[in-house]
Amino acid sequence: MAQVIVRNLEDSIKADLERRAQIHGWSMEEEVRQILRHALAQDSPAPQQGLGTCIAARFAGLGLTDPLPELHQHVNVVHRSFDVRALSGAES
Repeated sequence: MAQVIVRNLEDSIKADLERRAQIHGWSMEEEVRQILRHALAQDSPAPQQGLGTCIAARFAGLGLTDPLPELHQHVNVVHRSFDVRALSGAES
């Protein structure tokens, strides 16, 4: 286990830590560990999302409700080229 030394801590902060530790029924060291765990849990970043999810979230609610013909044309071309290869017997 790692150790951390905090220098130049105000007396009032140490007294507050001792008081909180007593209220919780554990040592001052455990009180500090609990405070650090809680603080770091609050600051931890959200789980990493995929690029598509990030892009969708970025543009959500901007009012794009119509289909994109360019997207559908590209998808159709990809599907047709796949079908032609599958029919010609070119399998991996």
